[in-house]
Amino acid sequence: MQVAAALRGVSFGYRPGQRVLERVDLELGEGEFVAVAGPNGGGKTTLIRILLGLERPTEGTALLYGEPAHRFAGRRALGYLAQRSEVGGDAPATVREVVSAGRLAPGRLVGRLRREDRELVAEAIGRVGLESVADAPLRTLSGGMQQRAFIAKALAGQPSLLVLDEPTTGVDAESQESLADLLSDLHGELGVTIVYVSHEFGAVEHHVERLVLVRRTIVFDGSPHDLPGVWHDPAHVHARE
Repeated sequence: MQVAAALRGVSFGYRPGQRVLERVDLELGEGEFVAVAGPNGGGKTTLIRILLGLERPTEGTALLYGEPAHRFAGRRALGYLAQRSEVGGDAPATVREVVSAGRLAPGRLVGRLRREDRELVAEAIGRVGLESVADAPLRTLSGGMQQRAFIAKALAGQPSLLVLDEPTTGVDAESQESLADLLSDLHGELGVTIVYVSHEFGAVEHHVERLVLVRRTIVFDGSPHDLPGVWHDPAHVHARE
């Protein structure tokens, strides 16, 4: 299996003497579906930002497809959904407009998408099941449907690596399960490497091949089936099975 991303001996602190991460070693293979979990403040978002080259480690090395992550040349191949913020404002952006932004290079306008771009946007919207609301304002949709739209935006960019940071924040348990099912289907259909980051991992626990628990360092890395029972997320029925 080829390595998509790697952290080698990575430590990081936002302030001198205050380490958020300590001696982290991690490799993610191409085509894996991995959950990265841990408590709030445990360092999982920082880990992902270093992995994507958005922060540079204080010590150690971060690589994307063999290149230093902060200098990675193929950033269009990365789909990153940062932590969810409220959708509001006066601009009535539709689902189609949001997803279209995933096809835009800097300086290009949504109205100037090529035919190929429009086809990829329509395909992405269809993959997440939002055809019927493609022209509805995003802010009128439920939290779960909004997250599907943002996933479609990332898919429109045809990523080889898709990273979702806390995608279920503010989303009810049923929508969490639906989102997990969607990601599992996308993983099976597209073979894209997926990294799902959340302190609530119960929804994806029976979908992912690998679970990584972060508490400043990596305290568990393996199959969810090998996870000690006390660490399972009780919020989801299947986690207790």
